[in-house]
Amino acid sequence: MTSEPKRTARTRPEPTLPKGTNTEALHHRINRWFLDQARDLPWRRDECTPWGVMVSEFMLQQTPVKRVLPVWEEWMRRWPTPADLAAEPASEAVRAWGRLGYPRRAQRLHGAAVAIVEQHGGEVPADYEALLALPGVGSYTAAAISVFAFGLRATVIDTNIRRVHARAVSGKALPSRSLTAAETRLAEALMPADTPTSCLWNAATMELGALVCTAKSPTCELCPVEDLCAWVAAGKPEADYTPKGQSWHGTDRQVRGAVMAVLRAAHEPVDRELILGAGTTAATGASASPDFAFRADAPAAVHRPLKALYALSPAAEQLQRCYAGLLADSLAREVTQGDAVLVSL
Repeated sequence: MTSEPKRTARTRPEPTLPKGTNTEALHHRINRWFLDQARDLPWRRDECTPWGVMVSEFMLQQTPVKRVLPVWEEWMRRWPTPADLAAEPASEAVRAWGRLGYPRRAQRLHGAAVAIVEQHGGEVPADYEALLALPGVGSYTAAAISVFAFGLRATVIDTNIRRVHARAVSGKALPSRSLTAAETRLAEALMPADTPTSCLWNAATMELGALVCTAKSPTCELCPVEDLCAWVAAGKPEADYTPKGQSWHGTDRQVRGAVMAVLRAAHEPVDRELILGAGTTAATGASASPDFAFRADAPAAVHRPLKALYALSPAAEQLQRCYAGLLADSLAREVTQGDAVLVSL
């Protein structure tokens, strides 16, 4: 028998709502909107397994749905169960992760698959505490799997949900920069008592934040609760901070991603110097030419990502730092072969 998520025993304030909050209307309208307008995503379909939901939750962290869809579909075709993934090396999970970013998620998902096989008979556990014990599963992911895979009552809180709560109930343009205890209490106070309704509410509020109540350009005229929205009623006051997107060009993340693209394309180890040779020298600012010759047995698939790495012309110090970081994170590994040091996933 599965259990609903357990709550900590420490004393904390009872969740309360601002005066005048019409929770019944919010629940009814937003849930009805979701049933009419929700995107048909494969991990929402009845035939999707708990493993499929779990994979989607890992992939959707800080990654748009449109980028996740093709990778998720290929992943589920190749590894339809945790046992299928656990039977392969973690490097294959990283390779199949493609360009979703934050490849350590792939490592952790592989680790979770191994733990599910070893500790849960190959079945994703429904118990919140058991989910929390899996590699890479935090409180949000555990709650989301409990709700979306098993239909249990839990409070799911992501950025989209927080934004809807902030505007519709608290009258603020944006939620706090990071999740606060007050926001958690508000989310819990807004949860419907009925379990099926609460599951629908979690999904519906998340979808409303993703499609209508967006951070930069909300389409309030399409919102099912525009007339109930505290932010609209207050005249849409400006946020007390400006959300900033993550920079990319020239960052360590970009360089790490370019190195990872080379390693994903290479199904055999490549010479480390082919990668580190892309770094510019501090003295001259010059980099090695990307028009080098590969070893005769190097796969042709490596040419394109390696040339893309060279085109970035990262500083040698930055490239070495990023490369060392990949080794430290176990996303890359070295092996000595004669006088050469080879690197692979």
